[in-house]
Amino acid sequence: MAELDRRVAIVTGGARGIGRGCAHALAERGLAVALVDILTDEMSDTRAEVEARGAPCLAFEADVADHVRAKEVAGSVLDRWGRIDVLVNNAGRPMPTGILDLSEEQWDTTIDVNLKSCFNYIQAVAPTMLAREYGRIVSMSSLNAHSGGVTAAVSRVAYAAAKAGIIGLTRSLAKELGPHIAVNCVCPGLIKTELAQKNPVIATREPELVRGIALNRTGSPRDVAELVAFLATVEPCFVTGQDITIDGFQWNR
Repeated sequence: MAELDRRVAIVTGGARGIGRGCAHALAERGLAVALVDILTDEMSDTRAEVEARGAPCLAFEADVADHVRAKEVAGSVLDRWGRIDVLVNNAGRPMPTGILDLSEEQWDTTIDVNLKSCFNYIQAVAPTMLAREYGRIVSMSSLNAHSGGVTAAVSRVAYAAAKAGIIGLTRSLAKELGPHIAVNCVCPGLIKTELAQKNPVIATREPELVRGIALNRTGSPRDVAELVAFLATVEPCFVTGQDITIDGFQWNR
């Protein structure tokens, strides 16, 4: 087993959007980065961008809802680098369907990708973090966990429920895994990712939505990534069990 001098991060959903931004920000802070995603072409691009920032990078094609695969990915990272210091649970998917039309399969898939994936990867990395008495876990919740998703077409009941579950998971695990592992989540508001830009409802309503944001703009993946990188690397760290909203103060939510 090779031992890497620098700290190591796993970023799920790391191929694009906020995940790509997190991978960049962590690499710029000197961490080695392991990417996990099903979007192999985009993940290959992100890997090249991470390496261009001087950081080692691995890429794993994996469905984050697959519990066995999560343990395989963690094992491969340990075999290659000998440590896992940071986990960023970023993978997720929208679900715009309302409760009356939502199928059981849509509900299950939304919960699996957004919430179960966090369980999968936390359970896979927690043993090595506990053994080393160090770890940082940051999971991607959403403003919609608090608001119910009233202003965005990507975030109705199943999505909001999954993201709210991440907050409960975070608070519970901060107690269970402390004092050596800090566990937090972030709740982005309107972030202009590639996926959001393809959403016709958001695209047509962007000027209206921005008027309700105190900073008068949409957020960027980099905005969120800087907060994630802070939680992943700040020393000393006295922040755990928190859900931190990053939305430019969306006062009309």
